[in-house]
Amino acid sequence: MARDWDTFRRHFHHWDGLGLSLDLGALDLAPDAVAAGTPALSRALAEMAALEAGAIANADEGRMVGHYWLRAPALAPSPELARAIERSHAELEAFVAKVHAGTLTGARGTPFSDALVIGIGGSALGAQFLARALGRGRHDRLALHFLDNTDPDGIEDILDRLAGRLDCTLCLVVSKSGGTKEIWNALALTEAAFAAAGLALPPQAIAVTLPGSRLDHHAESSRFLARFPLWDWVGGRTSALSAAGLLPSALQGADPAQLLAGAAAMDAATRQAEPAANPAALLALAWHAMAEGRDRRAMVVLPYKDRLELLGRYLQQLVMESLGKARDRAGRPVAQGLTVFGNKGTTDQHAYVQQLRDGQDDFFVSFIEVLRDTDRPQPVVEPGATAGDYLQAFLIGTRQALHERGRPSLTITLADIGARRLGGLIALFERTVGLYAALIDVNAYDQPGVEAGKIAGAAVLALQADILALLRRHQGPALTAGEIAAASGHADALPTMFQVLRHLAANPEHGVSCTLADGEPLTAARYRLES
Repeated sequence: MARDWDTFRRHFHHWDGLGLSLDLGALDLAPDAVAAGTPALSRALAEMAALEAGAIANADEGRMVGHYWLRAPALAPSPELARAIERSHAELEAFVAKVHAGTLTGARGTPFSDALVIGIGGSALGAQFLARALGRGRHDRLALHFLDNTDPDGIEDILDRLAGRLDCTLCLVVSKSGGTKEIWNALALTEAAFAAAGLALPPQAIAVTLPGSRLDHHAESSRFLARFPLWDWVGGRTSALSAAGLLPSALQGADPAQLLAGAAAMDAATRQAEPAANPAALLALAWHAMAEGRDRRAMVVLPYKDRLELLGRYLQQLVMESLGKARDRAGRPVAQGLTVFGNKGTTDQHAYVQQLRDGQDDFFVSFIEVLRDTDRPQPVVEPGATAGDYLQAFLIGTRQALHERGRPSLTITLADIGARRLGGLIALFERTVGLYAALIDVNAYDQPGVEAGKIAGAAVLALQADILALLRRHQGPALTAGEIAAASGHADALPTMFQVLRHLAANPEHGVSCTLADGEPLTAARYRLES
């Protein structure tokens, strides 16, 4: 027992001012792990310092990466930029105050009750994470809703929920580039819903985008209610504490100043040159040891707090988009990454923890514990124990059960869940990802794989346009997918063409019919455009 206590104390780290503890004792790290990793971590910290000073981080786009300046404008590389950040924060808080006070109202003079956020990827996920973590249900100042996909069924579902309240719904359109197609699709359907209700969208719309973008020009010419900047040095996956996340969260009722203050405090702690005193350096070292620097293990994120149930999804984007790279910074093939999955405890004790304990040893767990259960006094559910006591007991029990089987884990403990703590948690993971990327020598701030998917998607839509053009010209009998492919010059894309034709025929607005003779395989179906 004494040896176990000594091991715990050696690997337990606490930062009182941050309300944060980090327990690495269940990872079975080598006794000299921190000392051995210090030279590499020191180099990584030096790279991070250069990044914060304004070094070009994304060579493909020739841009800096400066989400850290959002919570410490004085660190921005120019006084003009620092003033622009401060001005943006002040304008955001002033705008939210007017909405909450009822000074700004909907088209019919009704105070705003809801906010609809149109965003994709990082333009929505950070805000969703904040909303779930800090939302207070019926006590929220505005109820938040998200259109975060181009699925028309999902869009209809959200707009149906808002039916009858569109006149008191703010619409936040969030896109850094301002050209993301999913955003424009959702915006078009939202505008149609407003028009059907006899309303114009622009007087209730806000754009959060890169100044000068297509969306920015549209918002200006359409006379949107307001515009807030998303600078090119803020990546989507690190935009939670930009206007993309702060504005929805503040409208809901959270304090943006506290989110930024928590992040700033964590940034200061994670700049510490001594790795043993730096929570992000220790966490990066732990990830590196567990993944063996080569994604040998996945990271399972298990927050024991309902408010953090989106943490796994948030970290999937932050970690996997940052670290999943085909080449290192010198252009050599490496196929790097760190796979992330997870949901929440105790739910997953009744789901995939069975495999974690008894299946393949190909993961490590990041437990997230919150000490303060709730702001309200809690009744006991049985003598001497509350529901929160059970929650902690199940966390500790699951960790012990995994450790008995040699399954490694680490535990991050937060004093409570509030805006300041959440801002700190976001900053902790942002810095950890940056340091880990330096340790494995990849660029955390580009995303060529994401761009490749967008390019391929555009090619599919171009193929669909060719199909429809051919069917409009064709006057004869219905054609098979193979015949359409040959006639349109896309014989090499026949499988994709078959999928596109099935989708066209399944949605009557395209006017494409599908016929299939009895006994024929589906691949023999024939298609035509009905007049």
